[in-house]
Formats: sequence, C-alpha cells, structure tokens
Amino acid sequence: MQVKAIKTAPFKDQKPGTSGLRKKTSVFKTPGYLENFIQSIFDCMKEKRAIVLGGDGRYYNNEAIQTILKMAAANGIGKVLVGKGGILSTPAASCVIRKYGLSGGIILSASHNPGGPEGDFGVKFNIQNGGPAPEAVTEAIFRRSLEITEYKIIEGCGEIDIGKVGKSRLHQTEIEIFDPVSDYAALMEGLFDFERINGLLRSGFSMRFDAMNAVTGPYAEEIFERRLGAPSGTVINGTPLPDFGGRHPDPNLTYAKGLVDLMFSPGAPDLGAASDGDGDRNMILGKGIFVTPSDSLAVLAANADTVPGYKDGLKGVARSMPTSAAVDRVAETLHIPCYETPTGWKYFGNLLDADLVTLCGEESFGTGSIHIREKDGLWAVLFWLNILATRNKGVAEVVQGHWRRFGRNFYQRHDYEDLDQDTARLLIERLRNALPGLKNKVFNGYEIEAADEFSYEDPVEGGLITGQGIRIMLKGGARIVFRLSGTGTSGATLRIYLERYEKVPDLHIQEPKDALRGLVSAADWIARIKETLKRDEPTVIT
Repeated sequence: MQVKAIKTAPFKDQKPGTSGLRKKTSVFKTPGYLENFIQSIFDCMKEKRAIVLGGDGRYYNNEAIQTILKMAAANGIGKVLVGKGGILSTPAASCVIRKYGLSGGIILSASHNPGGPEGDFGVKFNIQNGGPAPEAVTEAIFRRSLEITEYKIIEGCGEIDIGKVGKSRLHQTEIEIFDPVSDYAALMEGLFDFERINGLLRSGFSMRFDAMNAVTGPYAEEIFERRLGAPSGTVINGTPLPDFGGRHPDPNLTYAKGLVDLMFSPGAPDLGAASDGDGDRNMILGKGIFVTPSDSLAVLAANADTVPGYKDGLKGVARSMPTSAAVDRVAETLHIPCYETPTGWKYFGNLLDADLVTLCGEESFGTGSIHIREKDGLWAVLFWLNILATRNKGVAEVVQGHWRRFGRNFYQRHDYEDLDQDTARLLIERLRNALPGLKNKVFNGYEIEAADEFSYEDPVEGGLITGQGIRIMLKGGARIVFRLSGTGTSGATLRIYLERYEKVPDLHIQEPKDALRGLVSAADWIARIKETLKRDEPTVIT
C-alpha cells in the first residue's frame, strides 16, 4: 500500500453548476475524470480534518466511493464517514456535517436526473455549514481543475467494505461506516410532534409516500412506518436501485404519474407525497389536489406555529426569484422579511447562517429551514403531517383556507428540455436585447409594466450576482419569467414560469391551465417560443 501521484491532464468541462458537477455517467467513467475533479476539491479544502461521503445509490455510486476513499487517504484527510452501503441522502449529509462539526462532505448524486449506465452522475461538495459550496469555492475548484497535472491515490489495497457499520484505517485515514438514517431521524423527531402525528395515523388517516426507488426509501420506512406507526406498505418503491427502476426520480406530475393517478382516484389516501433521487425535493398531494411547491412553502410559513421546532416564530422567509409570491403575502401578514434570491440553494446559506430567515424554498419542489443547509424532502412531508394533525383538516381544506385568507397565486412552470444550446441561448439573448422596448406593450389584455434581468445583492456579504433570469412584470401582479436551467447534462433546458394573482375566492377553483392560458400566449408572443424552438408543447408542465 503506497501513495502514488498519477500524471493527468485537465478536462475543460468541470465547472460546477447550481448543485455540483453533473454529467453523463459515461463521462465520469472516463479515465481520470472523476479523479481530477475530486483532487481539485481536496486541493481547495482549507481543513482536511474529517468529511462525510455517500450518495443516492445510483449506478457508479459504489465504484466512485472506493476511488474517493483511496484519494482521501492519499491526500491526508483525517477521517471519512461513509453511509452504510454508500447510501446517504443530501439532507442527511448536511445533518451529519453540522452535528459532528466536519470539514465538509462529498455527495454523489445527480439529484432528480435519471440514473443507470446511460443516465447521469454527479458530485457535489458541501462546506462546513452543511450547505452547498458557495460560488467562490466552486470557482476555485473549477480553476484548479483547469491547471491540474496529477492526482494522488492509494495503490496496492483492496476494496473497503462499506456494507457494514464499523471502523477501519486506510493508510493514516480513519474510515467509519455509519448508519445513514439514525442521525437524520433523530433530528426530525426533535423538530416535529411525533406523538401527535402518530395519533393522526392511528385515527384512520392514510398516506402514501413514493420513494421512487431512490435514496429516501430507507429513511421513509424508518420514520413513517417504524417510528410513526404507519402501516407497512405506506412507503412504496422504497428500495434504492442503481437505475431507479428505470424511472425518472423527479417528484412532479409527469414523472410520479402513478402516485398522481392514485391521489385523483376515488380510493385516494388522505396524503400523497414523493421525493427525488437524493432526497432533497418533495411533492405534496391531497385527495384530488396537487399542492404547488410555491403554495406549499406559503402554507408551511403560515402554519409554522403548529410545529414544536418553530413555535417561537419565524425570523424571516426566503424564496428563489422564479418561485411564486405566495409566501411574500404570508411574510407581510406576519410582519417578517421576505428575501428573493437567485435559483440555487447555496444562496439561502448566508441568510440562514446570519439568522435572517427560518424557512426557505424554491418552485422546483425544494423546501427547507434553519435545521440544515439543504432543502429537505422528508422534512417537508413531516411538516405537512404535523399541520394536518394539529389543524384536524385535510390537505384540500388547509390549502383552500389559505387561499381564502391570502388569495391564490396561480402558477405553472413549462420546461423545454434537451434543446440545442445555441438556439436556447439565442432566444434568451434576443429577449435580453428586447427588454428596453417592452414596457407598455399590450397582448391579450396584459400590459407590460416592467421588464428586466434579475440581479441579486447578497445582504450578508454584499456581492452582486447578475444574469439570473428575465422577468416580464404585467399590470395587476401577473408575471412571466424566462430562465436557462443549470441542472441538465445534455442540451439546454428553458424554463418558463407563469404567475397570476387572484384575490376573489369564487375564482380560486379555476384550473391553473385555464387561469394562465392568456399568459401562455403572451409568453409565446414575447419570446417567439414555438417559432424559435420548433416545439408545439413543453416537455414537462408542473
């Protein structure tokens, strides 16, 4: 067993996106590709005391863990904690980093992207606060990846057994295989009223949680079925599989269709929920109702006083810019600040660390709070269960009561996936150039009140972030947002966000597609979507 320095050459495409580096699995399996990126991370770490390592169980997860362990030992990392079997959800990784004061963590996941040999793989580095590395760190990692000439690795050792809990040593590094569920489950038990939720589940209340053959299966079975006493079978698709059972592990109306069909059927349970590949996203449904992520964040904020962990009130709330303004209205009523940030969970980190906000969320099915520094799928489901148990109402009653009090923000996101990158950039660039001349133009009864490209000044550090999406604000409070996503691994994804506020309760029962039909036409007129993309319909509507 010895430390070897292996000569290598830079790859030019290792710039992390909003949630780490994501590529096709075949790219990560290219000799030196994973090793270069991991070495770049280690070279940029200020402290190498201890890290946590694990992933969502997707194809290539365990092979990558073996490589990273050997590189960690070669690079002088003092200790590596590894989730048993290589399994570790993103929220649990953040929990462990914070609980044990680690130097950071490496999470192996491409989140909601498909897995398998033809699917996607990803590597994300989280820092000492438990959150995703901020832009200054990811830029440093990228710069290092462009100049790297060698990586360090231990050679002459066999595979490390990650299948059973225990400790061992590799060179001078301590390797600890730990139960990936227990610390996270204990944190949840400290935040929520498990006794009250248990009473709800024993009262005849029924729920179904779809783990989508991804990482949350073991967590959900432990928390819902064992600790809370839900019947066996409450968790479906609970075994993590390398290809997620051939499914796209994205909890939305398109990719969780089986759960959606169940919740809109005559025999629907009281609550339906799902989470994604690495466990940081959530979808909430009641009998015959889909709760948009924007509405979910607003409902959690308005009902936070029902949950023990938040009984002292909220310091503030934050949402990403494309997320609807539903939570803004709650913040105004509660007399607390509401921050609007760029897309990407890392932008919430400074606000949480500075104790400026307690809850935060994104329209892309991510919600979280001060308890960790990641969005958290199971946490959101538990929050809903706590609200339902305390209010003694169904999901639809809670949501409709919220609309009566605050009004309804009709909202949809239209995703055009796997676009030609040049074509997608052309559409955005043309929009950007058209911004000065859009004000006061009228289409379908909508008058454009303002149009700009969103920028954000960090209220904690003062840095300015630009180019975060094009906003078209319409008179009456409606708006359209255009943004290129940074989470795809092939082609480009154009996301179009449509939002219209309605105060009149009698109009809240409209279907979003009907309420937003005029905005869809306006968006096409403004950006010439069909003409430019040669697409009649979006790939996904949520």
